[in-house]
Amino acid sequence: MIEVKGLTKYFGPVTAVNDISFVVDKGEILGFLGPNGAGKSTTMRMITGYLTPSEGTALIGGKDIVSRGLEARQSIGYLPENAPVYPDMTVLGFLNFCAEIRGFSGKDKHHRVEEIIERCFLSEVRQQSIDTLSKGFKQRVCFAQAILHDPPYLIMDEPTDGLDPNQKHEVRTMILEMAKEKAMIISTHILEEVEAVCTRAIIIAEGRIVADDTPKNLKGMSRLHNTLSLDLEAKEGVDFQKELSTFSWIREVEALGARGGDEAVLRLRIRTGNPPWDPERELWRFCCQKGWTVVSLFREEGRLDEVFRMITAPDRGN
Repeated sequence: MIEVKGLTKYFGPVTAVNDISFVVDKGEILGFLGPNGAGKSTTMRMITGYLTPSEGTALIGGKDIVSRGLEARQSIGYLPENAPVYPDMTVLGFLNFCAEIRGFSGKDKHHRVEEIIERCFLSEVRQQSIDTLSKGFKQRVCFAQAILHDPPYLIMDEPTDGLDPNQKHEVRTMILEMAKEKAMIISTHILEEVEAVCTRAIIIAEGRIVADDTPKNLKGMSRLHNTLSLDLEAKEGVDFQKELSTFSWIREVEALGARGGDEAVLRLRIRTGNPPWDPERELWRFCCQKGWTVVSLFREEGRLDEVFRMITAPDRGN
């Protein structure tokens, strides 16, 4: 539904985006990740027609954003970074204005605006001037204008920026509810958000795509993937690392120190090689036989933040 083809953007001698191509299908929520200055926002501005590509293009529902820009933009909902709005307007006035631009009038406009105000939890500030709103409410107003016309394509740059945990949950819930009928691209620095809502993630660095996979598969690239985390009640005179190293399938036992500053609990990280079918159960039985108190035992899936740093670090190829 969204097809990006060789998008490139030069700012003088600087190449901000370098030959990026990907496809986002209906029902997909694509997380667009990268360090500051990687080209995320520039790419999204080109996809939505707010910035002309130096090379390449994007097809929105088959419509070329360069040659058929107006038609393509009519089916896009766009939430830019920093939530730009008209500060002197009231929330209701701004959303009525956006509805008119999108072609709504009369009862249809009234019903659509009222529905969006309710859906985005803006009722309490509907008559308030936008410049008096908190950052979180301004973000919600901009989110409301992006989904006002029920677009099949949603492109959102940091949609939960400035929101408190409850508001983030509300926005993520709305995104998931809309996902089945739309193609979405979400730029975010919050890796937890990628795991919570995205079906796929693209990581870019220095203007190029360096990874494109599901969050689960990306986490599988982590050096912590499939390691075991074991918290034990500290026991004087016991060398836990030495005792656990007797297992043939345990390659390394790393002592991480006290858990959360609690000297009574020792945290261990265990790396395995050709483990049994259920290594957690085998470890649990062994600890019980030794009379050790297990506080917690779980298998690590891997961590996106570690993979992100590994892929985007300047010395990643060394």
